Amino acid sequence: MKPGAPRVLMIGTAQGGRGGVASVVEVLRRDGLFEREAVRYLSSHRDGNGAAKACAALGALWHTALICLRARPAVVHVHAASRASFVRKSLLLLVARAAGCRTVFHLHGAEFDRYASVEAGAVLRWWIRRTLERSSAVIALSDSWAAFLRGYAPAARVTVLPNSVALPPLPALPARAEQPGRILFLGRADAGKGVYELLAAVAALAPSCPRIRLVIGGVGELAELRRRAELLGIGERLDLPGWLDGPAKARELARAQVFCLPSHAEGLPMALLEAMAAAKAVVASSVGGIPEAIDDGDNGLLMEPGDVAMLAAALGLLLNDAALRERLGARARATVERRFSTAAASGALAALYRELAGGH
Repeated sequence: MKPGAPRVLMIGTAQGGRGGVASVVEVLRRDGLFEREAVRYLSSHRDGNGAAKACAALGALWHTALICLRARPAVVHVHAASRASFVRKSLLLLVARAAGCRTVFHLHGAEFDRYASVEAGAVLRWWIRRTLERSSAVIALSDSWAAFLRGYAPAARVTVLPNSVALPPLPALPARAEQPGRILFLGRADAGKGVYELLAAVAALAPSCPRIRLVIGGVGELAELRRRAELLGIGERLDLPGWLDGPAKARELARAQVFCLPSHAEGLPMALLEAMAAAKAVVASSVGGIPEAIDDGDNGLLMEPGDVAMLAAALGLLLNDAALRERLGARARATVERRFSTAAASGALAALYRELAGGH
């Protein structure tokens, strides 16, 4: 590594963009990891049409090659998901390995198991396994994802590093802005996130919860959600503010009585951890790494994905029991403070970087 050059080249979606990876990167940046470990960040993806995305991908490939050959970073760390994201990042890792850099494959894809085992053909499965096993380290967000990766690519060096969030200050209880009956969802608004089951659960609760209101903060199938809500008779109870970031997200978390994430597949979602850090009572599906963060009945409630009756029962229980909401919210925040702190995640990454750089 040349003097003054970055120790680590980190590659992911555009900073300030939408989605969990952008949130993960922003948390690490704010904690000072980039300065402490001499991290240079390179964007390989940005929102926009196909041409914009292709330009970003090709630009990232070119700049990765230049940086690896000229600056000689010790470690190249990529944040990857499934499908096109994996293909892009696997090529970047190939370039980094060819330049003699140690590499870190950081998996965020909620459906990577399906992609790697069901959707991929024989050649792609070989390439996925080779990419994982040739990486100097593979980061999984939870023990369950680590078990899958070890079974899929036995020679891969897999380590578990959960996502982390900053702990926001909490207002005193009387000053809280919670609005009765308000349920918040954050994430991509599509069928895989369970939003249609969430609509059905709200419709089932509406007759007994006259103040119930659902806020879906995200982009996706918004027109279809609005149409479905009208058919269910809850059109006036649905708010679709679009993607929420920064202060807007904090305001919606403060106003919500309950946070709900009924996904069909997940890694360890940042939105869930952010709601827990805000001391919200949470209802979430028992998929991916969620059961490793939520202990049913202790710091949140778990439900089976796709089960509308179970989802409605859990939401109704929380909306009608203030003491339970307070207890679960307080326990959720304590869980984040104990297990998902930014300092712990930054420290683990720094240790990994130094270990890999030492063998560079």
